[in-house]
Parts: sequence; C-alpha cells; structure tokens
Amino acid sequence: MVALTLDRGSDSPVSGYAGAFVTVLIWAGWILATRHTAATSLGTIDLGLIRYGIPALVLAPVWLKTGLVPKGLSPALLALMVAGSGALFFQVAAFAIHATPAASVGVLLGGSMPLATAIIGVTLFRERPDRMRILGFAAIILGMAILLTRSLGASDSWTGWLLLPAAAALWATYTHAFRRTGLSPLQGGALIAVWSFLIHLALALVFGSTLATVPAHEIGLQVISQGVLSGLIATLAYGLAVRRLGGTQAAAFTALTPVLAMIGGGLLLQEAIGPFEIAAAVVTATGVALSTGMLSARHE
Repeated sequence: MVALTLDRGSDSPVSGYAGAFVTVLIWAGWILATRHTAATSLGTIDLGLIRYGIPALVLAPVWLKTGLVPKGLSPALLALMVAGSGALFFQVAAFAIHATPAASVGVLLGGSMPLATAIIGVTLFRERPDRMRILGFAAIILGMAILLTRSLGASDSWTGWLLLPAAAALWATYTHAFRRTGLSPLQGGALIAVWSFLIHLALALVFGSTLATVPAHEIGLQVISQGVLSGLIATLAYGLAVRRLGGTQAAAFTALTPVLAMIGGGLLLQEAIGPFEIAAAVVTATGVALSTGMLSARHE
C-alpha cells in the first residue's frame, strides 16, 4: 500500500531515493541469505519458487486485473522485464553467489549493475552522463580491478567473474525495459513475480525440488529474505526508484551493496575480509556516490 501511495504522488525524487536505499539494504541481505544456502540442501530452483511464489500470491489481485500480458504492453518488453529481473536473472545470480564470497558478490554484481545500465543508456538511448558520473563509473571499474588483483593470487572460483556481470547486464536490461512500459511499480512487480513463479514451477517439475526435505527454520529464513523482502518489497521499491530517478541513477544506488555485503559476510558468514576486499568495496561505493549524479553541477 505504501508503494501505491508513493506512485500516485508527485514526481519528487525523494521517494525515488528512499526506494533505492531500501533496495540496497534488502539486496545486501539477499546476497547473504542466498550465500548461506550454499551450505544447505536448498537449490536455486527451490529458492526461485520461494522468491517469486510469495509475491505472486500477494499481488494476485494486481496481475489478475492486468492480465498476464496487459493490453498495449509489448510482449518483447514484458519478456525483457521477466528475464532481466525475474527467473533468468535469479538463476544466473544465485548459481554464481553459491560459488562466490559475499564481499566479492557485492563488488561484482553491485558494481556491474550501474555500469551495464549506463552502457545501455549511452549506446541505445543516447543518454549523456556528465563528468562526475563518468568519474564514478571509473571508480567502480577500479574497485573491480582491485578485487581482480586479489583473485589472481588466490584459488577462488571464476564462476562469479563470469556470471555476476552477466546477471548485472540482465538487470540493466530490465531497468531500461521497465522504464518504457508505462507500468506502475506494483504492476511490474506483480507480472515479474507470476511469470517467474510459473517458470520456476516448470523447472521444478522437470528437475525436481528439495523443499519437502529442508528443515522448517531454513525455509522460514528464505521466506522472509527471498519472498517477502527481495521478492516483494525490493521489487516494488526499485521500480519506484526507476520511475522517479531514471534507470541509470536508480541502478547506481544498488552498487552501495558492496560495503554492506562485505560487512555481513564477515560478521554473519565468518568469511575472510582482507585489505583487498575492504579497498574494493570502499572504492566501488565511492564510485556509486559519484555515478548517481548527486554531486553533479546539473541533474538529468
């Protein structure tokens, strides 16, 4: 109901910044919760059923009203939304997170999102980031380079380096696609949820599911983190941020997750945090602050 109220209000960017910040907090928690499942019997299909099943149920009145393919909405845009923020994105990201430390996930996924969104904006939609934003993007690249330097001297899996930027590109595609649909955050979130749940249901029928054998407390943790927070609240909050701030600025906020993911990985998952991880997270977060355009002389 909060999203509905905000969406009907003015075009003030304040609600957009609030939506982006809420998204950042939830995303950091989602990284930790998904990383935690690597030590359980929960698979990525199980997580997807939880992630999208709950919001699909809660938002059923919305997608039942709009229809699975709303009139006037391009099926191609709908497909890009579902792939970019739904089933395909989730499977790619979750698989990579299982094999990658939380601090690295925060830098690679969070850092790649604004870069990918900006690249699409510049090449396809002729967006023109100013010097301050370009400096921010450069700082994000530097943060990723610092992490790469550490990875070259370690035995870490390269799965994250390959799949997390791919997931970020999918999310960037969703960012620009949603902005051009004319849908409200509530409608967009509902359609993504129901289509992604149906896709995961089909995957479960083909490949199976372990939900029936997983302890109740593990399922409960994922219901809160995946279904309620990530699957419902974050989807609506990010959609609101895109509508109020624009695609590039909204996506830039998500890269604030490196610091939170790094801290959470160390405190909650007992993952090692060294100087390279700290430097990469701080530099990336600094780049995000610049890439949002909040310190620019002009705002788009």
